[in-house]
Amino acid sequence: MPAKKDSEPGMENESSRGYRFIDDLTSDVFFEAWGKTQGDMFVAAAEALMDVSSDFKKIRPKKAVKIAVKGRNIEDLMLSWLQAVIQTMEIEETFFSNFEIEKMDPKGKSIEAIAYGEEMRTELGGTHVKGVTYYKFSVKNEKGVWKATISLDV
Repeated sequence: MPAKKDSEPGMENESSRGYRFIDDLTSDVFFEAWGKTQGDMFVAAAEALMDVSSDFKKIRPKKAVKIAVKGRNIEDLMLSWLQAVIQTMEIEETFFSNFEIEKMDPKGKSIEAIAYGEEMRTELGGTHVKGVTYYKFSVKNEKGVWKATISLDV
């Protein structure tokens, strides 16, 4: 199921994954991503990141790039995952539109995924994201739904 952009609070109970932007910051971008599984939440967070960085809906899956990350726990893994997506996007000069989780440690200590996208072009660009911040950062499971609250330094 595709991600829900700018969805209303409570949508996390109606879809397998999604994200919504939160109007809380004036200089950075703040969002919540969710999923029924840890993997779904990680995909939704990467989709939200790409929605900020690019004209997400226009990106075609022409190229596949593997992204593998390790962390000490689920929170550390989420930070490392999003930083790896940003770094891979810049190194490969590719905007991504789709993420497929190949393997994820159930304890939240590693993730292997394939990111699909196409070469960066000016007309596909969005806001440059420098990194992920710790401002109100959290990853938790609430009533069977995995949720991450994330802010991006832009």
